[in-house]
Amino acid sequence: MFETECEQAPALPMIGGPYQKFFKKIVTGGVLLLCTTLLALLWSGMAPEHYQHFWHTPLSISVGSLSISKSLLHWIDELLMAIFFFTVGLEIKREIMIGELSSFRKAVLPVAAAVGGMLLPAVIFYIFNYNTETAAGWGIPMATDIAFALAVLSLVKNRVPYGVRIFLSALAIADDMGAVLVIAIFYTKSIAWEYFIIAAACLVLLAIANRLWIRHTLVYAVLGAGVWFSFMAAGIHATVAGVVVAMFIPARGRYDTDCFLRVVNKALSRFNCRMGDCGRTILLEQSHLNAVQNIENACAKTITPLQRLEHFLGGWVSLLILPLFALANAGMHIDLNTIYSTLSTPLSLGIIFGLTLGKPLGIFIFTFVTAKLLKTPLAQGMNWGHILGIGMLGGIGFTMSIFITGLSYSNLDFQEMAKAGILTATALSSIFGLVVLMVLSKKRNKMVR
Repeated sequence: MFETECEQAPALPMIGGPYQKFFKKIVTGGVLLLCTTLLALLWSGMAPEHYQHFWHTPLSISVGSLSISKSLLHWIDELLMAIFFFTVGLEIKREIMIGELSSFRKAVLPVAAAVGGMLLPAVIFYIFNYNTETAAGWGIPMATDIAFALAVLSLVKNRVPYGVRIFLSALAIADDMGAVLVIAIFYTKSIAWEYFIIAAACLVLLAIANRLWIRHTLVYAVLGAGVWFSFMAAGIHATVAGVVVAMFIPARGRYDTDCFLRVVNKALSRFNCRMGDCGRTILLEQSHLNAVQNIENACAKTITPLQRLEHFLGGWVSLLILPLFALANAGMHIDLNTIYSTLSTPLSLGIIFGLTLGKPLGIFIFTFVTAKLLKTPLAQGMNWGHILGIGMLGGIGFTMSIFITGLSYSNLDFQEMAKAGILTATALSSIFGLVVLMVLSKKRNKMVR
């Protein structure tokens, strides 16, 4: 049985690169995000009081005399979303170090697109809501939901150039950087400096741990929790702590590739039996067992803490945290008799036009101007029609937009109007983006023929 399985197994199973695994995980999470959103709308529509009561159920954590009591909704928005922002921070750090944001030439167009895709929607929203109670929500249409956008793009992924996916991912990650800055700077009302100093001390310890080559995840988890609690107590939204802590996670292992190969080759040299005749020597030969354990130890020392955490948390974020956030936050009571009046408010219209019009125009114009000024070409196979299609998919704000809605308004009516605008804009942006990319793919196929 063992020999048969071994003979049938490929010598080197193909494991997708970081981007392929990232794309597949995000797409799966995006589909689940859509399902939980529909479930939240169904639940809140059929039993609005039960929906609100359930998510506002208090949950307390007590250790001795210390006790923290918050609603389920607050735990999701302040703790679980901090973990989400931590993974966003890991992705940002990876992209800056080795990815699509690692050099000026690679980063200039996605960053320019992200800047345009944030500024123009904010301006459009502010025009609609100038000098009103809802003006504080200008940050809502600035965000792009990478999970939803890539999930929609996956419907035509085989019909568009590979560069489209890369560009959209880099744009969304740059957009996330901007969103975090907006939350930290503009949605922090006041700072309790004594707790901010504690947070700063924890960050210094994180930096020291990194410099001392400490690679134990527990050390970073404890100090990261200290930063999270201190940020929350200081009045800075706790999710910002997630991105800040991620910047201090080591991106190098104890072994580099050359060292790893030396250790592995030395361990393999201990197997002095001929290929096919070794059998089950792991049970018989202590030296063979030691060699395998040395290889396992070398693997653990070569994989960086950043990669290990990103791999471990990625699935939890895509398949649990974001769907749970959508289930808890996307619900709204839809009354067909008042839906028109809700969507015709300045708040809803500012979000709808900001996302469906401001996003694609901002992304396209800033990318076009930057490319012409700096003479930077688009990725191979891409054209300006693809940039327009990417811009439309960038109008899918969803998760981040709903999150910023909660920071912008305590008024439940304003939150309902904003959610109605976000969901409408998400649907329209998805349809418009798909139509443009499908039309371009058909033209491309005709030219190939």
